[in-house]
Amino acid sequence: MKKSVITITTLFLSFVLIAQSYKPEQVDPDTMESIPMRVIDNSAFQAGEMLKYKIHYGFVDAGEVVLKVENSSYNFGDREAFHIIGTGKSLGGFDWFFKVRDRYETYIDKQGIFPYRFVREVSEGGYEIHQDYTFLPWKKAVKTDAQKTYKTPAFIQDMLSSFYYTRTLDFSNIGSGDTFMIETIIDGEIFPLQIKYIKTENIKIRSGKFRCMKFVPILQEGRVFENEEDLNVWITDDENKIPILVKSKLMVGSIKMEMTEWLGVANSIAIID
Repeated sequence: MKKSVITITTLFLSFVLIAQSYKPEQVDPDTMESIPMRVIDNSAFQAGEMLKYKIHYGFVDAGEVVLKVENSSYNFGDREAFHIIGTGKSLGGFDWFFKVRDRYETYIDKQGIFPYRFVREVSEGGYEIHQDYTFLPWKKAVKTDAQKTYKTPAFIQDMLSSFYYTRTLDFSNIGSGDTFMIETIIDGEIFPLQIKYIKTENIKIRSGKFRCMKFVPILQEGRVFENEEDLNVWITDDENKIPILVKSKLMVGSIKMEMTEWLGVANSIAIID
């Protein structure tokens, strides 16, 4: 039960889906050529957005996740950035015997939706993680807090920025079975995360009924989930593309996570009266 709470908190904050990873090559950035900075359209989110989620283990509220988008207090060169903060904590009886206090921060380019810096502070039942990555997107590289620089795919995402980059993708012509990939660096490894679209359907949760798109990850079997469809994600079928419900069937038990509150969204949300 303890492991389940922590796993789903981390999965949701980062939108990370377990996949086959590989170790990147260590490089000297001074010897690498620079590439042009990316520009993409983003109408999905804006500064001032706040999303709040509850994590349920059975009928028990086990945890809470809050995601906030702010304008960065400083720029990266001549480009402005968003400062995005994700926090996760355990609740109720879970907090008593296995306290979780997680904080994730990312600074992402407003024009290209890629990260410049990622900070991760995790405290989970006495287990702690401290990470501080500096991204060099114009060099296709990232520097870790161990002062080592690694080669990455162009505009690699971090655990939190990947969630927001996914929301900028164009799903207007998506069909059942279509897949897309997001390359993300997690704990010093590159994960090519693949997600498959299933269908559009209406979903009812505590905060209302929503028109949604259903997705499942393409997983490496035998890691956390027994098969490909043991994790389902429903995203609002609108310009915001907000995940409102996650259902996960783990090796032991299952967990559900749902959106309970939202503020400052960029567009009308696909709620059904």
